[in-house]
Amino acid sequence: MRFNKVLDEIQTYEAGKPIELVVREFGVAPEEVVKLASNENPLGTSPRVAETIRAHAGRAHLYPDDSMFELKEALAKRFDVPEETLIIGAGSDQILEFVSRAKLNEKSSVLMSRITFAMYEIYARQQGARILRTADYRHRPEEFLPIMEREKPEVVFLCTPNNPTGDAMKREDVFRIVEAADPDTLVVVDGAYMEYAAAKDDAYRIDPGEILKYPNALYLGTFSKAYGLGGMRVGYGIARPEIIRALMKMRPPFNISTLSLAAAIAACGDEAFVEKSIEVHRREIVRYEEYARSRGFDYIESYTNFITWLFPETLDSTTVADALLRRGVIVRNLASYGMNALRITVGTPAQNSRLFAVMDEVLG
Repeated sequence: MRFNKVLDEIQTYEAGKPIELVVREFGVAPEEVVKLASNENPLGTSPRVAETIRAHAGRAHLYPDDSMFELKEALAKRFDVPEETLIIGAGSDQILEFVSRAKLNEKSSVLMSRITFAMYEIYARQQGARILRTADYRHRPEEFLPIMEREKPEVVFLCTPNNPTGDAMKREDVFRIVEAADPDTLVVVDGAYMEYAAAKDDAYRIDPGEILKYPNALYLGTFSKAYGLGGMRVGYGIARPEIIRALMKMRPPFNISTLSLAAAIAACGDEAFVEKSIEVHRREIVRYEEYARSRGFDYIESYTNFITWLFPETLDSTTVADALLRRGVIVRNLASYGMNALRITVGTPAQNSRLFAVMDEVLG
């Protein structure tokens, strides 16, 4: 059977391995599996949100409010932006798909970091667009600006903080890139981990409302990380109304489920849970930095809820990741990104202690 030729150049996205796979393939008891591969909130979902989901379970047979009025109202109040500057997606990656379909074609180009979120390339290639990458994974204007001036890409993806490396770009550098972009270039600022960066260093904080100063920028946020709703799939975009109107033409009806919508609305009113999540993370990530130093390998300073350990040539990330997996500890091997490294979600104190103990066992 024939399919579109663009599919020949697209790699299937590889998600983190589920707990069920480890139980099934390696015989590890479910309660002994530690999943630190997908950057989920290790504290789970807030009790307030969990209660809301239970309360709305009886409404699962009903379509959600397709206007998403309450969620937009909550986000507009939180970020002090007009409601017409908001779009809601089934995860922020659905809005990435909207962007690619709305802006890209076989004559287009898109610019991104050398190592960044894989879905940028996948969605762009689905439209036949040409992929441009910086020479270095580190997010710096000097990497992006010469390519932008020369190539005039239709879309620039700035993932800050960046997945899967964890580094981030300062606010002033982000807006330097936005201001230098061609008027017809859409600069997408993906802030999926922004809550963690903002808590760590105010110089890296980007308030979504700041995006509205520019006619060529889009901010993306998500409820999947700090808010603990990865399984509910809710994200949002903020941009000038003309950009939102164009993206809305890409949106299918009822793209957020009834339960997801209720959960996100409740999560908007539970900032205490976010603050607790960030505080636990702040304490625990120090242990990962200390462990790396004690074992003689490096790490990338993280502005996210995960850390990337960089291994020397004498230590193979694939070998280590496989050994951890067989012992019931799931991490993300970055060999597919061309890195001899592991990306590890910073978990609860108990989860992290288990990871360190198993690492000691693997490394000897």
